[in-house]
Amino acid sequence: MKLYLSSYKIGDNPKLLADLICNNKKIAIIPNALDIYTDLVRREASLQREKDSLIQIGLQPEELDLKKYFDKPKDLKNKMNEYGAVWVLGGNTFVLRRAYKESGLDIWLQEQIDNKDFVYAGYSAGVCVLSPSLKGLETVDDPIIVGEGYPKETIWEGLNLIDFAFAPHYKSPGHPETEMVDKEVEHYKKVGIKYKTLHDGEVIIIEI
Repeated sequence: MKLYLSSYKIGDNPKLLADLICNNKKIAIIPNALDIYTDLVRREASLQREKDSLIQIGLQPEELDLKKYFDKPKDLKNKMNEYGAVWVLGGNTFVLRRAYKESGLDIWLQEQIDNKDFVYAGYSAGVCVLSPSLKGLETVDDPIIVGEGYPKETIWEGLNLIDFAFAPHYKSPGHPETEMVDKEVEHYKKVGIKYKTLHDGEVIIIEI
């Protein structure tokens, strides 16, 4: 699996993502980190901007709402096999983690580790969820809040697809979370957790 890890949105050089994706240009947009927000008009406008940015680089985006697959992991697996990549939006990491577990996407992604053609791409929460643990993220994201139809239990284990905690929006003037991220990084330093910071616009590409 190839990972395209962005701090915010698609990053300063979208062509990097386009070049990473092989023959199958169909990409699933996963917006479930936004499920705690109730302004549906704003959500749809945000989702459309994401679709437009992917279309501009030659991809074929399609929204994939994981809530439709809660307790239906076989159905999700069949659906995921249609895509060459996923694009996971930012929002609340803990809500996103619950969605992964309830739909079975976390297990499906583990099964794709040796699939060199599949690309996992995302930003902010969409990357944080890949870390070994979500502890420390509570300085930025509310771990208790849940969206409609979600279980209340907080999941602190990440997917462990990367070996570091991810701190996006670091020293990124204009982003509302940048000061909270400073506190997040201080926590990682204090307890000795391996971490990486990214400024908005920056991207890390990893092949696992």
